[in-house]
Amino acid sequence: MKHVEIAGAGLAGLTAASAFAKAGWSVRVHEKGSELREIGAGIFLWENGLRALEEIGAYDKVVETGEWVEEPFLRDHRGQTLQEEWMRNERLVTVARRHLHRALVENAQDLGVEILTDSPIIRALPNGTLIGADGTYYKADLAIGADGVFSKVRDSLGLRVSLRDLRDGGGRHMIARTVDDPVNSTIEQWNGGRRIGIVPCAPDQTYIFLCCPADDEAGRNQTPFRPDSWLESFPEFRSQLERISPETEGRWAPFYDVTVKSWRSGRTVVIGDAAHGMSPNLGQAACVAMTNAVQLAISATRTRNLDFALRSWEGKMRPISDRMQKYSRVYGRVGTHWPSPLLDVRSSLVKRFTKSRRVQGAINFAAENYPGGHLA
Repeated sequence: MKHVEIAGAGLAGLTAASAFAKAGWSVRVHEKGSELREIGAGIFLWENGLRALEEIGAYDKVVETGEWVEEPFLRDHRGQTLQEEWMRNERLVTVARRHLHRALVENAQDLGVEILTDSPIIRALPNGTLIGADGTYYKADLAIGADGVFSKVRDSLGLRVSLRDLRDGGGRHMIARTVDDPVNSTIEQWNGGRRIGIVPCAPDQTYIFLCCPADDEAGRNQTPFRPDSWLESFPEFRSQLERISPETEGRWAPFYDVTVKSWRSGRTVVIGDAAHGMSPNLGQAACVAMTNAVQLAISATRTRNLDFALRSWEGKMRPISDRMQKYSRVYGRVGTHWPSPLLDVRSSLVKRFTKSRRVQGAINFAAENYPGGHLA
């Protein structure tokens, strides 16, 4: 039986773990923390992410409490709708991020995956070996670094080209859901460089995101949360903003783009944010990561020539991830760094361009690229 070692028990690492276990590999996952938990609030699951969940057997558990989205609205500083379907492609579900993470943990464990907590990985070797902080060498047929934007696996292999602070970011908060919140729809609204999102993601929970440039000190200061500054920008969302607890677990965090030479070095690869960290502006960062993880397991299982499989996998999936990273970055620039005197011009341009089927196709293309083939 082939064996894989994985650094990181986040969404990408756990998806990869289930995929390889389902394909007949023995799998061990290393989590540096003392418990298995996910930081964050809500998450969008597009068609590609849902297909990945179906492939590993976690779909039913994940979507059972989610919100099926029929209309994702985008509005401008005047409250006019700029688009209501441009980011919709086939199925779209929003779920609580912690629910998704817990479902992935349980799915992996049901498939026989071994998950070690308090097991930080500090280095990796190209021969498929992870090295723990205590000096233990974990040898495998394949090693995977799914250890995030600041990946030690990636950096120890010399794969990083750049880690770019995009000079914007966002806070993510969960609130108790009420009748004031949308049903089967989401709302994103822009005002200047600020963006607010109202996203129902469970029968009793709504996810709020509050994005702004790094130099917006009042907008960035979200811990503890005080609604006054955000109410000035979005008075129509008073109900939601005043439901955010002053002691919210959410906090403003910067967005990064990760660029690497390659996703692989020998028989060690990187996935998720370690390989293609991107801003969450188009809601595809996690979906792309999960899709790539499933495709990695499919490719590695299809052939006895692992080096060929890894090259083919990167050649197929990297262009998709790179394009999504670029489009998400552009979206953030338009939504966050546009000159304030030209906001009406921004609205006019966004409304015109997003009517184009070509533009809609470019935005949705990642959602239309699913895992090719099936796990054994």
